[in-house]
Amino acid sequence: MKTRRLGRTGARVSELCFGTMSFGGDADEAVSGALYSACRDAGVDFFDCADVYAGGRSEEILGRLIKGHRDEVFITSKCAMGPHKGASRRTIRLSCEASLRRLGVDRIDLYFMHVFDETVPLEETLRALEDLRAAGKVAHIGCSNYAAWQIAKANGIAAREGFAPFEVIQPMYNLIKRQAEVEILPLAMAEDLGVISYGPGAGGLLTGKYVQGADGRFSVNQDYQKRYGDAWFHDVAAAFAAFAADRGVHPMTLAVAWAKAHPAISCPIIGARSVEQLRASLDAANFDMSPELHAEIAALSRTPSPATDRLEEQGG
Repeated sequence: MKTRRLGRTGARVSELCFGTMSFGGDADEAVSGALYSACRDAGVDFFDCADVYAGGRSEEILGRLIKGHRDEVFITSKCAMGPHKGASRRTIRLSCEASLRRLGVDRIDLYFMHVFDETVPLEETLRALEDLRAAGKVAHIGCSNYAAWQIAKANGIAAREGFAPFEVIQPMYNLIKRQAEVEILPLAMAEDLGVISYGPGAGGLLTGKYVQGADGRFSVNQDYQKRYGDAWFHDVAAAFAAFAADRGVHPMTLAVAWAKAHPAISCPIIGARSVEQLRASLDAANFDMSPELHAEIAALSRTPSPATDRLEEQGG
């Protein structure tokens, strides 16, 4: 598998990142091990985790899987949504120390704030992250689910105070959820931020299986029902699945390859509950996404309005 430069971190990682949210939840330890092995066999060396995944079990399983070859993989974790909620100096310290214990490591390669905490000054959050970096507990810091202005403000404060800036961001991005195209991805390109986008398959919606009435994440997870509940989302999913079928390509392969082809994206995060599910996403690494095909796929969904909302100025 090819590698890609992760923004200004200096790291090179596999062009696909595996998200371990299923570890310890939908995937038991044996299945998690099989997923991990399939990723490593395919050349994936980048694994994303969080303290909130499966109540911490995802970190524990990932830690056991990387034991013995820790330096061959690049791992992340996140805080602010787990047992120690929020972005205060105390909760960040406690969260990181707990993650290090569960992972069984002395350093996390990339540590994310999982969500923005409007109740805590950014100065305090960034100082806490700088403390972790200075202590060698984390190598790089990033943020997930932040708005563009929040990222820009944070990195402005970091520059002023001499703290480490956010070097990598983790936004949602797929054919249905394209809001990141408006300001987040342009900011990343302008500031040389690494981008590991999540949800390239829209929680499985883009496979078309939910259009056909299949059971899965949408039938049991209310958050996903709200996130992708609009009728037009399902219309796009049906059109996309038909488009993929006409070309003889698995829709998940096409969805991941489409996200990966955006010039701002360093690596899309793929996930799976079984090795069979995983293979379609891994196939995206070898899929040739031409600019023409990328544009055809983009035309299946709505282009988000520009930041100024002056639609007459929107190209295309």
